[in-house]
Amino acid sequence: MNAVFARAAFHDGLKRLCDRQLLRQLGYVDGRWMAGHDGKAFEVTDPATGATLAWVASLGADETAQAISAADDAFKSWADLLPQQRATTLRKWHELIVAAREDLALIMTLEQGKPLAESLGEIDYAASFIEWYAEEGKRLNAESVTSHLPGAEMIVRREALGVVGIVTPWNFPLAMITRKAAAALAAGCTAVVHPSSDTPLSALALAELGERAGLPAGVFNVVTGDAATIVGSLCDDARVRAMSFTGSTGIGKLIAAQCAPTMKRLVMELGGHAPLIVFADADIDKAVDIAMSAKFATSGQDCLAANRIYVQRPIYAPFCKVFAQKIAELKTGSGLEDGTDIGPLMHERAIEKLEAQVTDAISQGARLTVGGGRHKAGPLFFQPTLLTDVPDTALIMREETFGPVAAVTAFDSEDEVTARANDSEYGLVAYLVTENGARQLRLSRALEYGMVAVNRVKITGAPIPFGGWKQSGLGREGSRHGMEAFTELKYLCIDTAA
Repeated sequence: MNAVFARAAFHDGLKRLCDRQLLRQLGYVDGRWMAGHDGKAFEVTDPATGATLAWVASLGADETAQAISAADDAFKSWADLLPQQRATTLRKWHELIVAAREDLALIMTLEQGKPLAESLGEIDYAASFIEWYAEEGKRLNAESVTSHLPGAEMIVRREALGVVGIVTPWNFPLAMITRKAAAALAAGCTAVVHPSSDTPLSALALAELGERAGLPAGVFNVVTGDAATIVGSLCDDARVRAMSFTGSTGIGKLIAAQCAPTMKRLVMELGGHAPLIVFADADIDKAVDIAMSAKFATSGQDCLAANRIYVQRPIYAPFCKVFAQKIAELKTGSGLEDGTDIGPLMHERAIEKLEAQVTDAISQGARLTVGGGRHKAGPLFFQPTLLTDVPDTALIMREETFGPVAAVTAFDSEDEVTARANDSEYGLVAYLVTENGARQLRLSRALEYGMVAVNRVKITGAPIPFGGWKQSGLGREGSRHGMEAFTELKYLCIDTAA
């Protein structure tokens, strides 16, 4: 092993790992752990302290090509297996993830920063996709078509697409991989994964467990390193038949453009700017609890986070009062500390963006009710913040907020708030709080979002089609629809005339 990889820092948190073999620093290509040909590595740090966690292999275009070749070579034999055979391996992978739950959550908290309880929840969530698709892969049924031609029998079936490129972000470093890869592998495809360089350790641990589960060489590859180089290679290579990406809308557009010459199938889960609408008939305490969960999970670093909170005027003042009290009680600190609600943000630029949004909102008349600046816990911590009376022209009401800053504004009528909520290029999720059943149905139809949560926050999971409208993405992940992008329809017309 190259010397640079031998100097993995023994961060105090890593000493808590029961299975040290899960801490991998090399890329995983064709069933082998490998460094780049130039031996370069990049540093992975704990965002809570800045301490080094590991030095991870920085692979490049050559290694990406090797991974694509390995996936292409492995495709036919993997696709030719019975779905039940693929399911056996996927179920074993699921079992190993569940058994390693504590270690995987620890790695995630150390590299991503989220509170340990949230990391444990993500491990369960990530594992659920592998379990779901292990079974769903058995149900890619052929369908019979009523013939419109004499003497002909017609059949339509789904067949595995080929090599799939998977590009994932840092905020959900395990679940974003399994939601994509489990569907692709269950359909009979093979995968080349590029995880964020901020959080590669979770992806490499997943590859380690996949190897133990018996995934054949080349079926699941993890290429770590420079995103532009690796993703560019995936986009340009015609052997990669589909690209599945989660990240910003801007990067999604670049990937789509780069994939156009090879006509790849695209699945994209992009930005969100979720409205949360609270009507006057809502129970205030329940509405505040929903707002707290919808806004502050993952320290607000979530495409599903409620960024624009609209409260009907008759309950606006009492809602803001209770909301402010709850926000002030949030505990900020390291994700390894008991009771932590808000962990560190991922980058200094995220802190700077929040500062700019808060300053802009105040300059336009918003009131700073709680927080508003950096937190004493460390350079990447931001105070849980509440802005009230925020005008629609403020930056925070027009662009995605990835952090613990809540923006609240009042509304009067249903038609008014519907128009304001829909006035966005994004359309991922909307939250609605009302006890009026007719309004629940009426607004759910009127809101231009791929998902609508009514009187609750948690709505995602393996059985549901996750995805958005407008510039929030293409296609769906999860559910039976999540396999569609990884299969091709083939129509057979068979002459049965005597």
